[in-house]
Amino acid sequence: MSKKVEKKQDELENVEHVLTTSEAFIEKYQKQIFIGVGAIILVVLVALSVRNFYLEPREVAAQNEMYKSQAFFAADSFRVALEGNEPNSMGFKQIASEYGFTASGKLASAYAGICYYRLGQYDNAVKSLSNFDGDDSYFAVSVIGLTGDCYVELNETSKALDYFEKAADLNNQVMSPVYLKKAGLVNESLNQLDKAEKNYTEIKEKYPKSPEAADIDKYLARVQK
Repeated sequence: MSKKVEKKQDELENVEHVLTTSEAFIEKYQKQIFIGVGAIILVVLVALSVRNFYLEPREVAAQNEMYKSQAFFAADSFRVALEGNEPNSMGFKQIASEYGFTASGKLASAYAGICYYRLGQYDNAVKSLSNFDGDDSYFAVSVIGLTGDCYVELNETSKALDYFEKAADLNNQVMSPVYLKKAGLVNESLNQLDKAEKNYTEIKEKYPKSPEAADIDKYLARVQK
């Protein structure tokens, strides 16, 4: 018998051995395997059922309510947008409470925070804004920055500075220079002139075409030693 034939026969024997071992393993543990597979299938079915029959319908319901409250918000009727006008509108506060786990519910939290801010209720604004967790970069920057504005109104300047810098660090071409400038002003108020200079310099170098850069030399001049 040639070496090639012998090698082929050895390979077939190895395959047969593996198959025999696998069959024996399955036969020995078939009950546990069936239970495991059944558990995985059950989890998948439950997840699909929750998404299709619970989450998606509630997302649609939340969206329908959002449209109504957004109309009041656009008309600067912040209290009605926030608290609702039953039976016509649920209001952002209730939407966030009942649908908080949906995308629209999280967005309602942000809108509620803006309404609280415009109504001068800054503690409530911070609480609502902190519940927003969205992927929209522009809106996310605005929410973080507005939280800083709330802390300014609450005379908690150190916290305000943290939020302004966090918003600026998101590198949004429109909003980042806005919050860099606010961070600079807060640093000036804390007599941290080196940090303020750093904020203003970043606006000048990184966002030279922004409205904030138009008169930034004036701000730089007053903090430079």
